[in-house]
Amino acid sequence: MSERTKVLVVDDEESITDLVALALRYEQFEVGIAHTGREALAALRSFRPDLVVLDVMLPDLDGFEVARRMAAESPSTPVLFLTARDATDDKIRGLTLGGDDYLTKPFSLEELVARIRAVLRRVRRSGDPPERLVFADLEMNEDTYEVRRADVPVELTATEYKLLRYLMLNPRRVLSKAQILDRVWNYDFGGDANVVEIYISYLRKKLDPLGPPLIHTVRGFGYCLREPQG
Repeated sequence: MSERTKVLVVDDEESITDLVALALRYEQFEVGIAHTGREALAALRSFRPDLVVLDVMLPDLDGFEVARRMAAESPSTPVLFLTARDATDDKIRGLTLGGDDYLTKPFSLEELVARIRAVLRRVRRSGDPPERLVFADLEMNEDTYEVRRADVPVELTATEYKLLRYLMLNPRRVLSKAQILDRVWNYDFGGDANVVEIYISYLRKKLDPLGPPLIHTVRGFGYCLREPQG
């Protein structure tokens, strides 16, 4: 990331803002800090962040209200909720209000940084050229929703496309079923967690005939998009 990439960290606990800021500065981000909802809204105008890491439980306005106001003022600024509130209803509310990701406490700094990078990659800036995701011989055009492998068109359903896109945004990273359900299905999967396994098999049936397998099962952990080893 360029050092000009700005992240605003909003949390009423100074120990958390200090720790997160230290980690992000080490990764060459420029960091702003706010400890209340009103401070965050003021920083949105003065600091003009590229992304906001936002706690839900703030002393004045709660994070959901802050996110709502931020969306009205700066709809292109992504928000990553970082909170101890881990109930499904809270996650759904945060994502419905325009949140781009939702990470619960306690958390690892490595995962937070990885999620920030992933969100920033997903965000489309106005005036950007057409977005292309490429991994090995697999290519996805996010403007036309076209997918090609080895220059051969691959026809995908909307859900298959979303799943493959999430994998391509996180190459070589092991993604759990829970993470995939959260990002691809947004909890709308009828209560059957096996839906991930089913759609992974659909993707493999369409991609594997065109080249070496790229979607790998990491038993006990999840799935990973990587080139074959050996």
